[in-house]
Amino acid sequence: MTMIQNPNAKVILVGDGSVGSSFAFAMTLKGLGRELGIIDVNSNKARGDAMDLTAALTYNSAKRIYAAEYSDCADADIIVITAGAPQKPGETRLDLVHKNLAIIKDVVEQIMESGFNGIFLVAANPVDILTYAVLKISGFPKERVISSGTSLDSARFSDEIARYLNLDARDVYANIMGEHGDTSFPVWSNASVGGRHIDLWLAERTDDVEAAKEKIYTDVRDKAYRIIDTKGATYYGVATVLAKICRIIIEDSHSIITLGAYMDGEYGCNDIYLGTPCVLSRSGIQKIIEVPLTDEEKEKMQISYKAVKEVQDEGMARLGF
Repeated sequence: MTMIQNPNAKVILVGDGSVGSSFAFAMTLKGLGRELGIIDVNSNKARGDAMDLTAALTYNSAKRIYAAEYSDCADADIIVITAGAPQKPGETRLDLVHKNLAIIKDVVEQIMESGFNGIFLVAANPVDILTYAVLKISGFPKERVISSGTSLDSARFSDEIARYLNLDARDVYANIMGEHGDTSFPVWSNASVGGRHIDLWLAERTDDVEAAKEKIYTDVRDKAYRIIDTKGATYYGVATVLAKICRIIIEDSHSIITLGAYMDGEYGCNDIYLGTPCVLSRSGIQKIIEVPLTDEEKEKMQISYKAVKEVQDEGMARLGF
C-alpha cells in the first residue's frame, strides 16, 4: 500500500555541514515535504546549498528550498539538528559531548523562541546525550524528541550480514541497540533473514558461527572510524537514514524502525536515550518495542546505559540541569 504523505510538511534543517547538506539532497531526491529551510552559522553556505538544490527540483519534485532563519521554525513539522563539531580521527563520539552540548543549547533556545511545536530529530554526536539535552531544554514530551540513535548502525549491520550471506540487505532483520557508539551491541538472538534465524544461515557458510558473528559485528562497529580515517567524516549513510525517518513521519506510516528513544524503565534503563526498535508516526514515537534479550544482551544494554549516563550527567550538570 502506498502511503499518502502530508503535502504541507515543512522541514527545517539546522546544520548545513556534510551530514546536513547530504540530508537536504536526499530529501530533495525523494521529494519529501513542501518546503525545506536550511539554517547554518555560515549563512552563505546555506544560501548556496539552497540555490544548488533548487536546480535539482526540475527533475525530482516541486517544493521550496531556501536559507532559513530561526523564526521560520515556528510552523515547521520536523526540525532536523545536525549542527555540531565534527568527530575527528581518533576521537570517540563521547569526546564530543562538552563542546556540542553548548552548541545544542544555543540552537534549541533559538528554535523554542520561534514557537516551534513539531518533532525534533537529532543526529549530532554524541547523539544520545545531545538528544537528552534537547528534551530538557525544550520541555517537549519525550515522544516528540527523537534521536537517530542506532538506526545507521542497524542499517550497517543488515548490510554486513547480507554481504556475508550474498543476499539482499532489505531481507535482513537485525538490530544494533544501546549507545550509538562504542558500547553498542548486536542483538543476534532475534536476527533473521526470510523468517529464518541467522544462526541457521551462518551455519551453512561456516563451521565457526561465533567467529563469523564477531567479524560481522566488528566490521559494523568500526566502520565509522574507518570512514573517518579515509575521508575525514561519515555523512551519506546517516543522511539517507534521516530522510527515511522523515518519510515515516511525513507519511504517518506507523513503521517500525530502530531509533534513539527516551527510556522510562524499558530494559531497566531510566532517564536516557538509547537505541531500540520503535513504532514511529506523524506524532512521533508511538511505542517502544521492548525486544526480548538474552541475559548476555541485557548485560550489554546495562553497560551501554551506564557508560552514556555517566557522561550525560556530567555534561548536563555543566549546563545547569
